[in-house]
Amino acid sequence: MTSERRYPDEISGPFPTPPREFTDGEDREIEIRPYDGSDAEYESLSEMYVEFDPEDRAQGIPPGKESRIRTWLDGILADDCYNIIAWDGDTAAGHATLVPDTDGDHFELAIFVLQDYQQAGIGTNLIKSLLGYGKSVGITKVWLTVERWNHPAVSLYKKVGFETTGAENFELEMAIRIGDDEE
Repeated sequence: MTSERRYPDEISGPFPTPPREFTDGEDREIEIRPYDGSDAEYESLSEMYVEFDPEDRAQGIPPGKESRIRTWLDGILADDCYNIIAWDGDTAAGHATLVPDTDGDHFELAIFVLQDYQQAGIGTNLIKSLLGYGKSVGITKVWLTVERWNHPAVSLYKKVGFETTGAENFELEMAIRIGDDEE
């Protein structure tokens, strides 16, 4: 339940807001920008998820079949969600989203980076940019779950300011405060 979820007292950040560009660890020029709702961007995201390595799927997402990917995308690209995409030219290399809880006051973060683009700084830049984007639209609290043995992801989340706030058998819940509820 969201009312029971704990958040750190300290506000993390500041975080950059998209659009922004950077050179990744493989010397690729990457642009991070909000999802624009166009058919072209939708199709690029769908293609990214079709190519997604099954080994990198966690907690059942992203789905594996194209029809299920499109249904899932329709949900997380809804008007009440906030999405940014990392672009390598016309290729969607990564995607991060903030999806509201049922109360609409807290948002769950999910991030996906294609295998060929991992370990190059794209995930870090995506998360920071998504948190900056979230703060710019008034979001103050963000949470996520991660498989406890996914040490690279846990390390990344901690690096940007997430704190562990709960643990189940296989998952850690982590949370971050990016703004003041009074703002």
